[in-house]
Amino acid sequence: MIVWHDGDYVELDERRSAVAIGVFDGLHRGHQRVIGRARELAEIHGSRLAVVTFFPHPALTVHPDRAPLTIGTLEQRLEGFELLEVELVRVLHFDELLALESADSFVDRVLVNDLRAADVIVGEDFKFGHDRAGDVASLASSGILDDFRVHAIKLAGDGHRWSSTAIRESVATADLERATTALGRPFTLRAVVEHGDARGRELGFPTANLRVDERTLRPPSGIYAAAVRTPDHVWWCGAVSIGRRPQFYEAGESLIEVHLVDFSGDLYGRTLDVAFLRRLRGEVRFDSVEDLIAQMGRDVVESTEIFANSPPTTWTLLG
Repeated sequence: MIVWHDGDYVELDERRSAVAIGVFDGLHRGHQRVIGRARELAEIHGSRLAVVTFFPHPALTVHPDRAPLTIGTLEQRLEGFELLEVELVRVLHFDELLALESADSFVDRVLVNDLRAADVIVGEDFKFGHDRAGDVASLASSGILDDFRVHAIKLAGDGHRWSSTAIRESVATADLERATTALGRPFTLRAVVEHGDARGRELGFPTANLRVDERTLRPPSGIYAAAVRTPDHVWWCGAVSIGRRPQFYEAGESLIEVHLVDFSGDLYGRTLDVAFLRRLRGEVRFDSVEDLIAQMGRDVVESTEIFANSPPTTWTLLG
C-alpha cells in the first residue's frame, strides 16, 4: 500500500482510480461500506483502489473548541485501510490553507490531477471545501465535467446509523456493546507504556501504565475486561482500571492501567493495543486493601472468562 502525504513525490501507473473520501476516524462499518463499494468498482473497471483521508481531524482546525476526541490514531487507520486492500492512501494534512480551499479546487487538485478519479465514493451526507460548500450534488456536477462517476453510500445497518459521533457517545458512556456493533470490532485504544508507582505490583497484580493523549477517546472510570495486543502481535487477556485510585489517593490524576494475565516481560516504552470488551464495575474505595486485592482477583477471573468467549481471532473488518 502506498501512503502519499503532502510533499511526497509519488509516480503512479496509468490506471484511473476508484476513490473513497472521508476522515474515516474509527474506520467503522459505514466507512468500511464506502471503501468496500470503492473496491467493487475498482475490480469492475480495472481501477486503482484509493482512499483520501484527512489528518488531523478537520474540526481541530475549523472549530478547535468543538473538535471531537479521536477514536483511533492515524497509524491504526492506515492499518485498517491495508486490511481492506486499499492500494493508495492520499493523506491530506488539514490545516488553515486546506480549510480555505474551494470545493472546485479540491476536485481539480486531488481527484482529477493527483488520482485521475474514475469513480468517487462518499457517504450520503458528505461535505467538503471551504465552509463545507461542496456536497454530493455538487460533486456529481463536477463529475460530469471531469469524467468521473459519484456514488453516495448510506451509512446505516442493523437498524442504526453508523457514525463516529455515535461511537464516541457509546464509548464515553461505557456502552461498549453498541460501540462494538458500529465498529465491527471492540473499541481499541493504542497507547505507550510509561513508568508508574508500581502500586499494582505491590498488590500482586502488576500493571502497565498507559500514556494517552488528551485528544484521544477513552471510556469513563471503572474496571474493564479487555484483550491486549503486545508489540509481537500476541493478544493477552487484560483487566483495565481507569480512574484516580481512591483507595490510595484523595485526588489523584486519572490513570489508565492494564494488568496482562499470565504475562511476564518488560513493556516500558512499548505500544499496546487495548481492546475494551466489557465494563465490569465502577471504581470504588474498599474498607481495606485486603478487600481490594480480593476484588481484583475476582475481576481477573471474570476478565479471563470474557476474553475466552470473545477471542480476537473472531474479530474482522467487514469491508
